[in-house]
Amino acid sequence: MQLFQYPSQAEWGALQQRAAQQQAQDVEQRVQQIFTDVRQRGDAALLEYAQQFDGAELANGLRVSPEELAAAAAQVPADLQTAIRLAHANILRFHQAQVPQEERVETMPGVLCWRRAVPVQRVGLYIPGGTAPLFSTLLMLGVPARLATCPEIVLCTPPQRDGSVNPIILFTAQLLGISIIIKAGGAQAIAALSGGTESVPAVDKIFGPGNRYVTAAKQLATRYGVAIDMPAGPSEVLVIADESANPAFVAADLLSQAEHGPDSQVILLSDSMTVLEQTKAEVARQLQELPRAKVATQALTESRVILLRSPEEMLYFSNQYAPEHLILAVRNPEQLAEGVTSAGSVFLGHLTPEAAGDYASGTNHTLPTNGYARNYSGVSLDSFFKKITFQRLTAEGLLNVGPVVETMAEAEGLRAHARAITLRLEALAAGEVNNESAS
Repeated sequence: MQLFQYPSQAEWGALQQRAAQQQAQDVEQRVQQIFTDVRQRGDAALLEYAQQFDGAELANGLRVSPEELAAAAAQVPADLQTAIRLAHANILRFHQAQVPQEERVETMPGVLCWRRAVPVQRVGLYIPGGTAPLFSTLLMLGVPARLATCPEIVLCTPPQRDGSVNPIILFTAQLLGISIIIKAGGAQAIAALSGGTESVPAVDKIFGPGNRYVTAAKQLATRYGVAIDMPAGPSEVLVIADESANPAFVAADLLSQAEHGPDSQVILLSDSMTVLEQTKAEVARQLQELPRAKVATQALTESRVILLRSPEEMLYFSNQYAPEHLILAVRNPEQLAEGVTSAGSVFLGHLTPEAAGDYASGTNHTLPTNGYARNYSGVSLDSFFKKITFQRLTAEGLLNVGPVVETMAEAEGLRAHARAITLRLEALAAGEVNNESAS
């Protein structure tokens, strides 16, 4: 982790750069080839990719059978089952508070307008299943999908070498009531969800994280009329720590993000050189104890430790960077948090690790990365709804708003718009239409 002392604001831009996506053009070309192949050959292509990328021979097809799903619970330790159920309850409780209420607004007498939340009809959930099967992400996506009552939920996750799906993912899917589970990973899974195959239903919106191939595939899916949750990239955390911070806690927070993947990025800001030095020493010590030390070490090569002059300056840097996760390890976190304008999710105080939000506090951990927190929100219940507006005019409403519309339409040169009003007003005046009332 490279240390920078009091960099000028002119130097901040370089320090806020994410790790470059190497061979981005090659990734896009390969993903396009996969899309074309899956669209042309369907299941046959997916089966070949499973063998090529996952080393799995799927003799029984791509779908998880009811028998495989039913057998999953027996393979999951009881304490983990309990933990997943408790996390599920917290995530459900937090998202239930987001259920939209339909309100009818009379904008002027006789003009009634309202907005209705309608669930996305077909959603695809992509859950990585490689070195770190993210069953926690399945909770984060499956809970709001179910709460929104999306009629069709399709789960794609890579198979293991023996052709099975990680039993913890299957147990979590069973808890959520998700039964359409496809043994497919990578860009090929996104391609299948975007266009459908013999075994994979096409969906309207795709959710979930993944490597750079999955990220590129999701972006490509939008060209085929499929929506995605948000642009995303490697995971990241920024920690603001003052002299009250515990270096061991801060080091653990940095490493918890670094162990996600070799392209994850962690940044530590402090106005205390002592905290920075002690945290660096703690990172080196704790790193030796991690099973994924090699992955974390790679991530730390692109990470930065920066000494700034005040909490306010640190917050200004953070808002420009727009981190996926922001930890405020400071004496007065609530006060500093008032100034946060760009972050995916914020963790306040010395006893609130980012890991709590990753698993079980209740908030959603599917968040914008790569600076997209400047203009995107994380996944929420709203992500699984479409908002459709409705309106109804009574005779009184038409008389009130009609002349306004006629005047504006004529000013824009849109005569047919004006006529749509004029004809109705004339018919109403002649008694040729019913004097409707809103019910």
